Amino acid sequence: MSIIKFIRSKEFLKQLGLAIVAILILSFILMQWLDSTTNHGSFVEVPDLKGKTLNVVEIQLKDRDLVMEIQDSANYNPKYPKFSVIEQYPLAGTQVKENRKIYLILNPSGYRKVEVPNIIRSTYRQAQPTLEALGFEVGEVTYKDDIGKDEVLGMIYKGKPLDAGTALPITSKIDLVLGNGNRPGAVNR
Repeated sequence: MSIIKFIRSKEFLKQLGLAIVAILILSFILMQWLDSTTNHGSFVEVPDLKGKTLNVVEIQLKDRDLVMEIQDSANYNPKYPKFSVIEQYPLAGTQVKENRKIYLILNPSGYRKVEVPNIIRSTYRQAQPTLEALGFEVGEVTYKDDIGKDEVLGMIYKGKPLDAGTALPITSKIDLVLGNGNRPGAVNR
């Protein structure tokens, strides 16, 4: 039998028809199975987690069948409570599937500590930007008799002398003692 006769035979057309029906039925079953296992068309809205503590976040995500993934801690932000969420991805209001990971960036417990640089005998013009570049604030400036005018003679933190190399939280106020340009014990006229 030639191929053309075979393709036109009733037996081949019957088998071809059965194969097409079988493929359609299997495709339908496969699509139904995929819809049920992937929750096709079923979405959950991501809640706004900014400013909330980990306990509250965990409850809210569990209620929506979402998973929490802590990525990192950022620089301390005093506007948010300690260990609260300051960033999240996906953003609040986004539609996602169940069991989706929500990535969180937390607010650390406080400012990180930085070592105080040695600015003794530096001029005030040098000392102020050096301290501010590290995140410190220059507090009260007092003067004391010393020939070095506007030279830093000492540092004070919370009323106590401060040594270079001491680790302090960023944004700490450091008071400076500067020389006034007069010799110690000299009488001004």
